[in-house]
Amino acid sequence: MSETAWNDFYRGDGVRRAPRLPDPPPWRTFPRRPMSTTFQPPPGLRDAVNAALWLRRPLLVTGLPGSGKSTLIEQVTAELDFGPVLRWHVTSRSTLTDALYQYDALGRIYAQRLDAARMAAAPDDTGTGTDTETGTDADTDPDPDAPRRAAKPADDIAPFLRLGPLGSALLPSDRPRALLIDEIDKSDLDLPSDLLDVLERGEFEIPELVRHEQDEVRIRLHRSDETATVVKGQIACTQFPFIVMTSNGEQDFPAPFLRRCVRYTMERPTANTLRALVGAHLSIDIPEAGPMAEVVQGFADRIAAGESLAFDQLLNTVFLLSREDAPQGPARTALIDLLLSELSRA
Repeated sequence: MSETAWNDFYRGDGVRRAPRLPDPPPWRTFPRRPMSTTFQPPPGLRDAVNAALWLRRPLLVTGLPGSGKSTLIEQVTAELDFGPVLRWHVTSRSTLTDALYQYDALGRIYAQRLDAARMAAAPDDTGTGTDTETGTDADTDPDPDAPRRAAKPADDIAPFLRLGPLGSALLPSDRPRALLIDEIDKSDLDLPSDLLDVLERGEFEIPELVRHEQDEVRIRLHRSDETATVVKGQIACTQFPFIVMTSNGEQDFPAPFLRRCVRYTMERPTANTLRALVGAHLSIDIPEAGPMAEVVQGFADRIAAGESLAFDQLLNTVFLLSREDAPQGPARTALIDLLLSELSRA
C-alpha cells in the first residue's frame, strides 16, 4: 500500500501543499510515446493496409472511438519507414484549401505597406535633382520612372505561404509520405466530394503562385522548418502518399468518394479482445475471472448493446483499479461509473 491514496492529492481543504504526483499512464506521457508496438491489428486489417499500399488508394477505417484507428498509421509508418506522420484533424470548419496550403494575404499586404512607408521616409539618394535656374533635371535620365521603379518594395510571397498536411504529403518524393486524415466524418458534407479530384490526380496548384512574377518559390512544409521549391504554382506527387482516413461512422459518404478508397470496418471488440488490448497497453495480465475481468466484460456488454463508449475509457478505468491503493466497495463502483460514463450523455 502506498503512502498516498489514489484520490489524496486534491483534498478540497484549501491547504497549500506540493506532493509528488504519480507517474502518468503510458499513453499520457509527454512527449508522446509511439504506440505502434502495442497496437494489435484485428483480423482483415493487415490485408486492407496492403491492398491500399498496392493500389495507391486511401484507407478509410471506421470504428468506435479509441479502437486504434489513429494508431494504425503509426505502426505502418514505423514498419515501412515512411517518416513522420502528417496529421489533419478534421472539424466542421475544415476546408480542402486549408489542408493543401495556407496563405496569409493580410500579412503580405501589411508587409508591403510597411516597406512602402519605409522607402517613402528614406532620404532621396537617386542622384537626381532640379536645376534651380532652368527648372529642369540636372542629371538627364532617359527614363524618368526608373528611380521610382528601383525603389519599389520587393514582393516576397514565400514568408506568407505554408503547405498544409495534404499539400506536404503530395510533394515529389522517393518514398510515400504518411498522412492521417482524422475523423473525416466530422467534416462539412461537401469536403469528401471536394477531395475527389486531388486524391484521383495526386496534384494541385496554388493560384497565388501561378500568378506570381517568380516561377520558382520556396515555401515551408506543414509544421516544419523545411522548405520545398514550387515551380509555377504546381505540386504533383511522384509517390502517392499512404493515407489513412478515420471515421466514427457519424456520416454517410458519397459513392464516388467511397469507390476511391479501400474500406475497413473495425468489429466490435469482445471481452477476450479487450483483455488482450488492455494487457498490451498496461503490460499486465487480465485474468478471465475476477473483479478486473468483470469490468472488461461489463464494458464489452455495453458496447454490444450499442452504448457509445471508447476504448481509452476502459484503459483509464483499469489503470486506476489496478493500483494497490485502488478504492473498494461503493467507492470503486462510483469510480467505474465516473470513468465509464456513456459518451452520448453530458
